[in-house]
Amino acid sequence: MRRLWMSLLAVPVLALAVPTVASAAPSAPAARAALAARTAPAAAAAAAQALQPGMSGAAVKALQRRLAALKYYPGSIDGNFGTSTLEAVWAFEEVQGLPAHNFVTSAMQWALAHPKAPRVLVPRGGANRVEVSLSREVLVLYHNNQVQLISHVSTGGGYFYCSPGGGCGHAITPTGNFRTVVFMRGWIRVPLGEMFNPVFFIGTAFAIHGDTDVPLAPVSHGCVRIPMDIAAFFHTLVRVPGEPVYIR
Repeated sequence: MRRLWMSLLAVPVLALAVPTVASAAPSAPAARAALAARTAPAAAAAAAQALQPGMSGAAVKALQRRLAALKYYPGSIDGNFGTSTLEAVWAFEEVQGLPAHNFVTSAMQWALAHPKAPRVLVPRGGANRVEVSLSREVLVLYHNNQVQLISHVSTGGGYFYCSPGGGCGHAITPTGNFRTVVFMRGWIRVPLGEMFNPVFFIGTAFAIHGDTDVPLAPVSHGCVRIPMDIAAFFHTLVRVPGEPVYIR
């Protein structure tokens, strides 16, 4: 099982260079047009150079080290921008309140150097707990009131569905105060599909579990989906049964 237990030094994050241009007066449309013409190529070039999936090298490794130091999980610190690193980028953007992108924006680069801690949902919820924010689609695991893991999630999509086993309802992740109930290893088949390494918090119906599809949009039937690589070790970081799970 891969773990997030690593001691990594924060690395400097370089901001994108922005060309200095003269400001145009509001009453000079020609000057504004000329300014746009000069800056558009630079903006396009900056976007083309942004770190994104498929890239590799020292800059990607620095990004991975920084994310891991902040308790996000970018996968192996190997300099290869893969799915795990992208999902860590999403989680970071969600916590920082940035629009989520499939590449590292200049705004994210600035935030990496000046990160905000995740907003605490339940200040007195216990030293060890799991908090899930439905508005930001992010899970935060605390140990001794310190952030241990931050993960992107996908929760209930709000759509209407009918189960093959009978019964219909809306895909909503319940809010409230819960506790872990049971962990089941591997792929577990349920009426609505399959769950990987589910940690149930309401009977054996609602769980935090791995899935191969954890998009930016909330799409689950009501469970809290986490990326597969995190689901491989998540159950080792929580107490089962009994770990508090707060969903807000």
